[in-house]
Amino acid sequence: MNGKKEIVVLAYSGGLDTSCILVWLKNQGFDVIAYMADVGQEEDLECAKIKAKKLGAKKVFVEDLRQQFIEEFIFTAVKANAAYEDRYLMGTAFARPCIARRQVEIAIKEKARYLAHGATGKGNDQVRFELTYYALYPEAEVIAPWRLPEFYNRFKGRTDLFEYAKAHGIPLPISPKKPWSIDANMMHVSYEAGLLEDPWKVAPHDLYQTTIDPQNAPDEPDILDIEFKTGIPILVKNVKSGEIYSNPLDLFAYLNKIGTRHGIGRIDIVENRFIGMKSRGIYETRAATILHAAHLDIEAICMDKASSSTELRKMKQSLSIRLSEQVYHGLWWSPECVFTRFCLGKSQEFVAGVVRVSVFKGQVYIKCRRGNMSLYNEELVSMDMTGSYDPQDAGGFIKINGLRLREHARLRKIQSEI
Repeated sequence: MNGKKEIVVLAYSGGLDTSCILVWLKNQGFDVIAYMADVGQEEDLECAKIKAKKLGAKKVFVEDLRQQFIEEFIFTAVKANAAYEDRYLMGTAFARPCIARRQVEIAIKEKARYLAHGATGKGNDQVRFELTYYALYPEAEVIAPWRLPEFYNRFKGRTDLFEYAKAHGIPLPISPKKPWSIDANMMHVSYEAGLLEDPWKVAPHDLYQTTIDPQNAPDEPDILDIEFKTGIPILVKNVKSGEIYSNPLDLFAYLNKIGTRHGIGRIDIVENRFIGMKSRGIYETRAATILHAAHLDIEAICMDKASSSTELRKMKQSLSIRLSEQVYHGLWWSPECVFTRFCLGKSQEFVAGVVRVSVFKGQVYIKCRRGNMSLYNEELVSMDMTGSYDPQDAGGFIKINGLRLREHARLRKIQSEI
């Protein structure tokens, strides 16, 4: 390394893999800066910080990103009704650009030319981290150990990692490792790999960390009023207890608490990874599932219809699919995703009001809603009054829409006579 050591900023979790990577990078001649992001994973980050220092990290950064994760990323997901392949609310995919952005900022501040992560060579996270690096710090060089032959040939399994840890004084996990991989943040917990790789194998009951089995949930629901402004949740009130939360962090934490109590947000799916393979994932997504249901409902009363290719809600639904794919594929910082997010934000200008939901035994039930800027006109839609609507106009409307059907019938008749 020509005398002076190069600096690498490592996305560090404190677990066995990134601890071994930290020591391995140090042994390759790097000065290692360990970076940990607090995105609500409820782990002992102070303990991990001490561990990183003992392992030889030149510096350790522990950054609280929870507020910006919620306001910039999770609330974007809510506004968009984002769901990859119709079901996955993408707690990991939305967290990665938030985490990687701060890693880049630290690298620039510390004049580090290298960025490193512990993502595997088969998953989506390697793409999400590195596309953020290239978008925000194109001069940086990336070290992805699990794609380097000298690393993955040396560490072919956890046994090799354990042996390396023992040889280099890396503290071993006290609790036995679960036979699956876990990733957690305040938006969700994900489980994959290990025994879950068989899609026909039923997940064990003790897998779930943040929700109780809906069958064992309370026999009384929690009734919540969720208020939105420009598509963003700004207040949650428990109708029975009177509890009110308006700070984004407190609001989201409270909905997570409600979701835990009632077993909300469990899904078990097979999804298509960006790199081309299918994988099974099991997810617990509590608060975001509640907000997803409520936001869909407030949009229905505030946004223009979605019955053709031109009305706002139909266009917004199309953009939602685009955003979901862009985020899943790690393209948050791409020009097309920036444009998509801008358009989705514009669609939410008049999405405001309150939705009342019942949260009960694994389900979110819509009870009623009230729009502050509603397109719902009770007088216009009522069967008991005419208002400004003339029923005779419907005849012409139906005939115009039926014109192509009559022409199609005429064509079929001609074909049958040939």
